[in-house]
Amino acid sequence: LRSPLISFEMVPATWNWLPLAKGSALIVKPLCSAVAAGPCGAAAPPPNRFFQNDKGCLRVVVAINLPYTQAMAWDQSDGGKRRSYHHGNLREALVEAALRLIHEKGPAGFTIAEAARVAGVSPAAPYRHFRDRDALMADVAKRGFDDFAGRLKKAWDEGRPKPVAALHRLGAAYLAFAREQPAHYAAMFEAGLCIGDYPELSVASEAAFAVLRGASETLVASLPAEGRPPALMMALHIWSLSHGIASLFARGDKSRRPLPMDPAELLEAAVLIYLDGLGAKRG
Repeated sequence: LRSPLISFEMVPATWNWLPLAKGSALIVKPLCSAVAAGPCGAAAPPPNRFFQNDKGCLRVVVAINLPYTQAMAWDQSDGGKRRSYHHGNLREALVEAALRLIHEKGPAGFTIAEAARVAGVSPAAPYRHFRDRDALMADVAKRGFDDFAGRLKKAWDEGRPKPVAALHRLGAAYLAFAREQPAHYAAMFEAGLCIGDYPELSVASEAAFAVLRGASETLVASLPAEGRPPALMMALHIWSLSHGIASLFARGDKSRRPLPMDPAELLEAAVLIYLDGLGAKRG
């Protein structure tokens, strides 16, 4: 077993040979502090006792029905650095693995088996929580939208002190998210997911857009009565401006294109030109 992370919940009462790389070690941690007896009434070894043969295999004796919650393995050649995994954190471990792979390979550049490998679990383990790779990506995207919506809501702050000034903060928050959370941003907008297939993702996405739509409703109400655009149309226009600049010039990965000015300044200028055309008052 070459993976640095191993997890199991129940261990049968038998001798188990676990193939490990030479120079590796394994510690098994039970929920209880003592083991009463081994198979056929024989005394069981201490919870952390192990035997390694000259072929690099590990032999462990455990008691029947003893619940184990964590196992740790590490390569001694790696300076004794430990990495642990708890089966209760499987979903989190897979999400973190997906974010790492998105950063390295893009949102379409890896399989669910690769995510399992990075998380240090078996290829079958992800299916406890996700039916396929897209379901894993949907979870990553949903978490991203939750964070995104919170940032946008905080930046808008109900349009205080003035709606136009608050809108500029909203745009800056959009760009900051793309810069600071590039993997989440890619999962949200570039993973090729059908959002409607994932109800929780759909709700999270709509919550983020609702902030922008609410801001647009406030701004539209301040425009001259004649020629007011629908609030939804304004929200889509501003979203398109923000997203285009974020994706091209503000993202925090290697896909960002060079720009001879601050992306936030470019977005602010574009929004001002748009609002001026509608007769909005600055400030």
